[in-house]
Amino acid sequence: MRPQLKEHTEIIIKDFVRQKVEESGTSGVVVGLSGGIDSAVVSKLCADAIGASKVLNIFMPSAASSEDDRKEAGAFSRQFGMEFKVVSIKPVIDAYQKLLPSPERKDLLGNVITRARMIVLFHHANLMNRIVMGTSNKSELLIGYFTKFGDGGADFSPIGDLYKTEVRELAAKIGIPKNLIEKVPTAGLWAGQTDEGEMGITYENLDGILYRIELGLTKEEIVARTGLDAKLVEMVWKKHRSSVHKRKMPLIPKIGVRTLGLDWRE
Repeated sequence: MRPQLKEHTEIIIKDFVRQKVEESGTSGVVVGLSGGIDSAVVSKLCADAIGASKVLNIFMPSAASSEDDRKEAGAFSRQFGMEFKVVSIKPVIDAYQKLLPSPERKDLLGNVITRARMIVLFHHANLMNRIVMGTSNKSELLIGYFTKFGDGGADFSPIGDLYKTEVRELAAKIGIPKNLIEKVPTAGLWAGQTDEGEMGITYENLDGILYRIELGLTKEEIVARTGLDAKLVEMVWKKHRSSVHKRKMPLIPKIGVRTLGLDWRE
């Protein structure tokens, strides 16, 4: 058993996008378009919600980026009438590699790349009086598979309550091109990098485990119900628990009557 896409998901997300654009008093949204399924779904839902002319998709290549990804991102944007911009962050990354220690470590460089992308997105959003819509899904958020203040940096996260398998269902429903739906998920951080390879688990198995964690099952119950190896379940469990801090605002010690992040409700 894995999570199933809820019937009114598309309506809820489009209402959410319209409401947040209106509440923020902005004129549209900016989306980091990678050429993959998550960003395509967010972009398309935003276009359907507020109009394609109010969506700016930005593709931000680095040294490891694929030309095919750029072409697919551009073709997708043109197909649905959205503005498309390419902003190369390679010069910035090259500069950071000269400035920071251990530039050969792919994991550290990947964090630099995603944070550079975040800077580009917010710069354009501020320039155009828009908000940044994030593209992280629930599967990635729950195990901390994102960079804090990088791809995790956004004003709002429209698909943050959808597991990856649900995103795939929704993509087919809203008309995302088949080539993007079937594409191997990758963040494009280094040559040959794939999400499932880096995580050490398929999204199908990951979602099956996370969904049962959401339902409150123990590790032993998850193993029994899924038939998956106990070590795999333990790995996901540990990733989930150790990444709690990445899903919260920086904690503040309580001093006042109401404290942000603790008991100040907005």
